[in-house]
Amino acid sequence: MSERRKKEPLNPFLEEEAYAQGFVSVCGCDEAGRGPLAGPVVAAAVILPRGLVIPGLDDSKKLSEKKREELFDLIRAESVAYGTAEASAQEIDEINILNASMLAMRRAMEALPVPADFALIDGNTARGFSVPVRTVVGGDGISPSIAAASVLAKVSRDRFCMKLEQEYPGYGFAKHKGYPTKEHRDAVKALGPSPVHRKTFLRFLDAGAETSSGPGKEKQQGQG
Repeated sequence: MSERRKKEPLNPFLEEEAYAQGFVSVCGCDEAGRGPLAGPVVAAAVILPRGLVIPGLDDSKKLSEKKREELFDLIRAESVAYGTAEASAQEIDEINILNASMLAMRRAMEALPVPADFALIDGNTARGFSVPVRTVVGGDGISPSIAAASVLAKVSRDRFCMKLEQEYPGYGFAKHKGYPTKEHRDAVKALGPSPVHRKTFLRFLDAGAETSSGPGKEKQQGQG
């Protein structure tokens, strides 16, 4: 029986390109929670030591919950600096999900105990950052620092949803993490929206699909 081929570690060539340009503190930044009907969007920023290889690090959507939890502790222990932050459901309603995602990422960078002078941002949009940035589509599967940020953001948000399960029982937050599954949509219809539901997203309650028909592009098990 052939052995499954191990995935090669992510290559920090984007980080090294930034260092070669003279930057001295390069962070990766990503968010989780664009697609859910409830809760905040959570972002993380991570500065990894040059040359550090974290076995198994990848886009958080491709990892099991157990692996994400393991990497969460390892990333925090081994990073030069990390910061996490959020934009609330109320802020999402006020400024829209894209602007709220940008706000959360800027807050995460501001939370870094070691300031970054360059940022690699997952996606194709970056607004309002105080340092030079480079956007990277699919960056959480390319850049180690963005992948590390995606793990911290995803785990932090999932843990927040576990707390929501206790505060607002009946919605199933621990299971669906706020994503627009049928179970979640039915619970909102039966119980009405909770204070942490995004009012501007509730038009998706009657969506037919459980994953891609919500306001964000992330799938229910994905990051968002």
